[in-house]
Amino acid sequence: MIQALRICLHMGGLHRLFPFWLAGVLALIQWFQPALLLALAYGVVAQWVLEYLIHRFIYHREPPKDQGVFNRLYRSHIGHHEFPQDEKFFTGDDHWFPLKVAAGSFTLHVLGLWPLIGLGDAMLFSWVALFVGSASAFAFYEYCHTLAHLNVPKGWFGKRLTRSHMAHHYQDHEATYHVTFGMGWIDRLFGTAHDPATARDRFDRRTMMSIGMDPDDLRLVTARKAYGITKQPRHMS
Repeated sequence: MIQALRICLHMGGLHRLFPFWLAGVLALIQWFQPALLLALAYGVVAQWVLEYLIHRFIYHREPPKDQGVFNRLYRSHIGHHEFPQDEKFFTGDDHWFPLKVAAGSFTLHVLGLWPLIGLGDAMLFSWVALFVGSASAFAFYEYCHTLAHLNVPKGWFGKRLTRSHMAHHYQDHEATYHVTFGMGWIDRLFGTAHDPATARDRFDRRTMMSIGMDPDDLRLVTARKAYGITKQPRHMS
C-alpha cells in the first residue's frame, strides 16, 4: 500500500489539483457553516458518478476511426488494458485533464447557484464541493486504481478491490466500470454489474485485452508505434 501511495504522490493530475484542494480546505475552515458539509458530500457522490460515466462512455466508447483521435484514446485508456501492469498507463498523458474537468464543473455550478444563493455563497459552496469533496474522492480513486494493479502484498481491502477491478480487465471489459472501493452500487444501478455467466458468454481471449478490438488492427499497431511501444501485449505474446 505504501508503493501505491508513492506512485499517487507523483501523479501530475493530483499535483495540479492540490493547490485548489488546499485553498478549499482553508475556505472550509475560515467560513465554515453546516451547509458546507452537504457540499462536501455532494462533491464526493458527483465524483463517483463522473468516474463511472467517463470510464464507460468516454474511455470505452466505439474506437475512433481517425488515427490521431484513436492515438489519444489509446494513451488515455486502451494502452492501459493492453499493458495493465505498466505504471505509465495508470493515468493518461494529459495531466491537466482533472483540473479542466473540475474548473468547467465549478463554472457551471456557480452559474446555476448564483441566482439562488448569491455569487459569494455560490462560489464557496461550489469550490468546497468540487475542489475538496470531488478532488478528495478522485485522489482516493487514483489510490484504489493503482493498488488494484500493483503486484504487492495486500490485506482484505486490497484483495477485494483487486478482485473487483481485475474482473473488468480479464473477464468482461463491458462491465464493472466503477473502480473506487465500495462503489459497486453504481454498476448495479446502471445495469453493468459483473455477472459470471454473461462474462463467460462474452469472453474472447484474443480480444479481451484490447477491449474487443482485433489486436492486429492497424489503429492499434500504429498507436503502439506512435508511443514507442516495442513489447508485445500479453494477448499477442
